Amino acid sequence: LLMPSRFEPCGLTQLYAMRYGAIPIVRATGGLRDTVAPFDPVTRQGTGFVFAEPTSEALLGAVRTAVAVFADKAAWRQLQRNAMAQDFSWERAAQQYIEVYQRAVAEKLRTTNA
Repeated sequence: LLMPSRFEPCGLTQLYAMRYGAIPIVRATGGLRDTVAPFDPVTRQGTGFVFAEPTSEALLGAVRTAVAVFADKAAWRQLQRNAMAQDFSWERAAQQYIEVYQRAVAEKLRTTNA
């Protein structure tokens, strides 16, 4: 999936792509930056390819990096597994909100009783 957006407030397309093993190449902006982690061929961590500058050269660099990783079938499969393992569900988000709320309440109680 190629998404060289100049701005992206959230974006669902990259989430759908990753869910089904299509690897995103995105510009680091908005929700794209928040949801696609750059793949590191050494550690094999990450979920896609990210470039910073909104230029054709930066885009081409990211595509070339993706093609090089694609040539290493084991690395590509790991990248697909990483992407497909992401959890952007409402259940996960709700649990994170609960945890933030609980920490805020605990901090308030701590400072009130101090």
